[in-house]
This record gives sequence, C-alpha cells and structure tokens, in this order.
Amino acid sequence: MRRLILIFAALPLFHCRQAPAPPTGLVTDNAMVVSARKEASEIGVAIMQNGGNAFDAMVGTELALAVAYPFAGNLGGGGFMVYRMNNGDVGALDYREKAPLAAHKDMYLDSLGNVIPGMSTIGATSVGVPGTIAGIFEVHEKFGALPIEDIIARVIELVDQGVEVTEKQSRRLDAYWDQIVEVNGDQTLFYNKCMPGDTLRYPALANTLQRIAKNGRDEFYKGETAKILSRFIQEKGGFVTEEDLARYEAKWRQPIIFRYKDLKIISMSPPSSGGVTINQIFKMIEPYDIGQYHHNSAEAVQLFTEAARRAYADRNYYLGDPDFVDIPLDVLLSREYVKGRMESFSFNEATTSSDIERGTVEILESSETTHYSIVDAEGNAVSVTTTLNGAYGSKLYCDELGFFLNNEMDDFSAKTGVPNMFGLTGAEANSIAAEKRMLSSMTPTIVEKDDRLWLVVGTPGGSTIITAVAQTILNVYEFDMSMQEAVNAARFHHQWLPDNIRFEPEGFSEELKQQLKSKGYRINEGRNGFIGMVDAIRVLEDGRLEGGADKRGDDTAVGF
Repeated sequence: MRRLILIFAALPLFHCRQAPAPPTGLVTDNAMVVSARKEASEIGVAIMQNGGNAFDAMVGTELALAVAYPFAGNLGGGGFMVYRMNNGDVGALDYREKAPLAAHKDMYLDSLGNVIPGMSTIGATSVGVPGTIAGIFEVHEKFGALPIEDIIARVIELVDQGVEVTEKQSRRLDAYWDQIVEVNGDQTLFYNKCMPGDTLRYPALANTLQRIAKNGRDEFYKGETAKILSRFIQEKGGFVTEEDLARYEAKWRQPIIFRYKDLKIISMSPPSSGGVTINQIFKMIEPYDIGQYHHNSAEAVQLFTEAARRAYADRNYYLGDPDFVDIPLDVLLSREYVKGRMESFSFNEATTSSDIERGTVEILESSETTHYSIVDAEGNAVSVTTTLNGAYGSKLYCDELGFFLNNEMDDFSAKTGVPNMFGLTGAEANSIAAEKRMLSSMTPTIVEKDDRLWLVVGTPGGSTIITAVAQTILNVYEFDMSMQEAVNAARFHHQWLPDNIRFEPEGFSEELKQQLKSKGYRINEGRNGFIGMVDAIRVLEDGRLEGGADKRGDDTAVGF
C-alpha cells in the first residue's frame, strides 16, 4: 500500500503526452515546399524532383516569390536562412540589408531633431543595400547541387508565362496602387489596374535574371545591373551607390540553439531578434507547463503574454547588429536571468509594461514579409524569411530592372524612443550607422524532437513574427495539433509596448477578453488584422511530411 501511494504521488511529476495529432494538411512521402504562392512552391519542388536539394530549391523559391509575390518576395530586399543538414549539422545565413556608407545616426531628423515624416518609409531615401542575390549565391556556392543558371532558367520561364492574379493579390494591389503611383508616376511599368484572373508579366525582370544567370552574383553588385540600380536610386534622391553594392557581403552566423523540454530549437541569431526573444519566451513559460491549460484559455494567454512582455522589453533595449553592438547573450539567455524576470508574474493580475524595465522604446516593423519552409528527400531542411519591409517595400519600382526596392532603413531607430512605422521603438543598440544591419523580428526556425528533424517553421508579420512562431510550435507540441491545425489556429500578440493584447478577429470570445480585463489587461479593441501567415512542415513519425500552409493568404504546400 505504501508503495502504491508513492507511485500515485509521483504521477503528477511526469508530463503525460498524447499521441501525435494525425495530419490534416498535405502529406507527401519525400520532399515539400510551403510558401506564399503555389507557383513558387511548385518551382522549388520541381527543382528537387530534377535532382536538386533543399538549397537549390531555396534559390528557385526565393526568386519565384519575386515574380509571383512582389508584395514581399524580392530581388531588392534581404532575409535570413536557418538550415539543418540530414546529419544534424546546423547553421544560419544573414543576407539582411545594410545601411549605405552615407548613412548616419541623425539622417532622418530635421534641424530641430524631429523625425522627418516618410523619409525612412517611402521612396529612395528609405532604401538599404539589398542582400537577396548575395544570399542565394552564397547558399548555392556552399550547398547547391544543380547549376544555378538552370535554376534561374525555371524562374525566367515563370516570368515569361506570367502569374495569374488571385483575389487576395488583387485586393493588395488595389490597396497600395495610389502609393505606388505617388512614388513612381502613373506611367510605371509595374502593372495597370487588374482583376482576379488577369496575368502579370515583367519583361524587364526576365532580362535582369538572364544577366544574373550569365554573369553570376557580381552582375547585381558590380555589373551592369549594379550601375543601373545605383544610378536609379540616386536619381530618385536615395543614398545607395555603386560602392555600397560592391562592398555588400552576406554573412554566415551561428544560430541561437536552446532546449524546451525534449525539443531542440534552432533559430536565427542577431541582427534578427527572433532567436533570442523566442528563447526567452520559452524559458519563461517552461516552469509553468502551459500544456496543462486549454489552448487559448485565459491562463494560457496570460502566461504567454507576460513572458512576451518581458522578452520584448529586453529585445528593444539590448539587440542590434552584433558587428556593431556588444550583446550580453550569455546573461539574457541564462536560466537565472530569465527566472528573475518572471518573479513579478502572478496569475492574479496583469503586470504593467511600465513596471518592466529595459527597452524604454517601442518596436515598429513591417508585417509585409514572407516565409517559406523546405525539406528535401535526403532530410535536409531550410527555413527562410525574406522581406522588402513594407508592402511593396519603399513602393519604388525600377522599370528598367523589374523589381521593387526595400524600405529597410525604417527598421533602424531613427530616433531613440520614437516608434517606427510598425509601432516598435528602439534604443541606441539599433541606431543608424554606415554598413550596419538593422534589427529584425524575422524568426526562421527549425525544431528537433528526440534528435530528429521535427518542424520547419516561420512567418511574416513584423513584430508579431516571434509570437506567431512560438504559438505555432506550442500548438503542435503542447496542444496536440496537426501542422495544418497549428497554422490555422487563432493567434494573439503582446510586444511590451504598446501595453495591450492584440487578438485576431476570430477565435477569441468576449468572455475570455472580459476575464483578462478583470485582471488588469488592456485589450486592443481596434480593428485587428491577421497575425502572421505561417508556412511550416512537420515530419511525421513514419518519416512522411505534413505541410501547414496558412489559410490567411494564398499560401500553398507542394510536394512529392
């Protein structure tokens, strides 16, 4: 009897996990690409069917998104890639944009020290040095299996045949048409008004890609394309020069790697804030076992919110380009430090953000990014998030080259304590400096379970990226959802400042919100849109792949 009592007393100490949720998304046997557009996913899969690996598929998918999804896909932007080889080796590539040589801390301030409206968000003055082409060539040189000119040829075929406009794409084009015309004039070659079912073609983009396929990476950074691009930006009043392009290099980084229970999470390191912030969030919630609560219950929302509040406060204050800023990662990511951050947490009432030190500035960052996840037949995995920053970036479209330019300079802190276009406020660590990379929330992530590849995940969403990725992982691991269910599930967000919880339009009851309000939480009662568009892959126990393509967009999983 005494032995039985001891056994039953010990039972609550063990976390009993249910069997993995059966798949509800697309399931394939060998390989998969999940991206924002069917055309891009299909090109990535076709490359792998033709003998290419996940890294070849990355090149094709990245370039195809510039054709099919110019809202965020790009040649004129940049991004981050996290990879895991089938032997367990991991790494990360930073091809984030950089500030031009002419950049300086006060470049967006007037004579009185006030931020000049629009200068860092619209037009040529907002453009940073693009990194996308350097990134894909860097990846291909290290890991590619197929000739890169063959990969680019597939994308050129897509440009030539054109891309059908979806209903959602048509709405986006209409929403931003006036801004695009304001920046480029009504004679822009980007497109004329179009309806769902119409076809978009960019002949100039095909010419640019043909030159890059023939002349390689240097065509974009030192060749004819570089000359056209730098001249165009400067004629429009921007700062990027031929020298800026010639000096650009993508950079290999060590990813942020940490454990959450029996998971190993591999995410992007600074100048992305994603890996550090998601690491802190998971460490803060781990002692409370969030899985014991119902999904999106008041307790689960409260615990996650309080962890996010504290992690974002640190994010805003400490993080920046590690080539320019000393970041105390050993302290920020230590369990002792994280435990101390949660000492003021109570389920009884909200912590106010004004009581949380550090970060004295708020975060603003575009939500118009895009993500894609890839697993190949050999088990190599790639997680990539890429962006122009705002929707269609700076809205500046180069007719001669056929693509949009980024407005990434707005991701710097134009002035300490002044929010950017996404409400994020930054500190000195993210101030502007020549050749510095701006802080980002992009969080391409790979998860291992029992030392095997388990999830490949990421999303657009600006400052909401980190919380969307974290919630998607928790949905599968703690709340026993399939990959597709986890991606579809309603999401919420808190980023320290502004001090309110933002809920997606559907999926959260008024009763839940009232419960939280009674504890002192402020709810964003405004018209809230979607939080992220997650594209993810789960490796099932039998080795097959389940795709999670976000229903919020035109996102599509394709595989074989």
